[in-house]
Amino acid sequence: MAVIVENLTKSYPPQKVVDHISFELHKGEVTGFLGLNGAGKTTTMKMMTGALLPDEGTVNILGYSILTQREQAQKHIGYLPEHNPLYLDMYIKEYLQYVADIYHAPKSRIEDCIALTSLESHAHKKIYTLSKGYRQRVGLASTLLHDPDILILDEPTNGLDPQQILEIRQIIKDLGKDKVVLLSSHIMQEIQAVCQRVLILHKGKIILDEQMKHLQDKEQTIEILFDYRVEEQLLRRIPHIKTITNNEGFFFTLTFDTQEDMRSKLFDFALENGLKILQMNHKHTDLEQLFTELTKND
Repeated sequence: MAVIVENLTKSYPPQKVVDHISFELHKGEVTGFLGLNGAGKTTTMKMMTGALLPDEGTVNILGYSILTQREQAQKHIGYLPEHNPLYLDMYIKEYLQYVADIYHAPKSRIEDCIALTSLESHAHKKIYTLSKGYRQRVGLASTLLHDPDILILDEPTNGLDPQQILEIRQIIKDLGKDKVVLLSSHIMQEIQAVCQRVLILHKGKIILDEQMKHLQDKEQTIEILFDYRVEEQLLRRIPHIKTITNNEGFFFTLTFDTQEDMRSKLFDFALENGLKILQMNHKHTDLEQLFTELTKND
């Protein structure tokens, strides 16, 4: 495993902000990190980078302990905090050169990172003249200068306009193909669009760790209107059917406990039984609904 977090704990008395959490992160996977404000996401990310010491627990980065081998571990980490720290009076290239010198990164990486984040047309501008979207690109470019294996990104699209969000999302998706990426965001659509896996942190504890495709397809609901009466006993013969609700007349709500799209099976069912389908709506539990259910007040 590229990143192993074990029993990580942090308290600011009287509150335990992060409460004995454990998880692993894998190369080639973008993992979304969700939680309400104050859930402990940023604290967790700071402990993973070595910027904050935990009260208990360990973080292992490619075999290096962030506690006892911090410098070796940090060489493999690229961290973009929520409030992107930049020297606004510097030119973009000047700033990236400054960061590259800190990392002892080769000069060729500056041009590579400028190209990767599509900063070519702005490279000779001062950072204070840039929009927030381009400042985020500069922050991301500086995060990538030492070609880290692990990227930890805290709200990277916060405050951006829709077009800027799409552009940053695509960059993150591309980076996630051969790196470990942990992406914190409060925007559900962003997690769904970019991530293959999601972690949900609530009151300092991990309450969900699941592949995105399993979350979205775990249970599906189909609303269907036939042209003629159908007995419930006949509907029970459809594979994977879980519940049947007769809304009114020939209109039913069916739920299925399967990842398979059951619409084709319903068309087959109708054909075999001499029925016509007049209306059909397919739904599944989305991340936003699941998040709301899991994090509602106890």
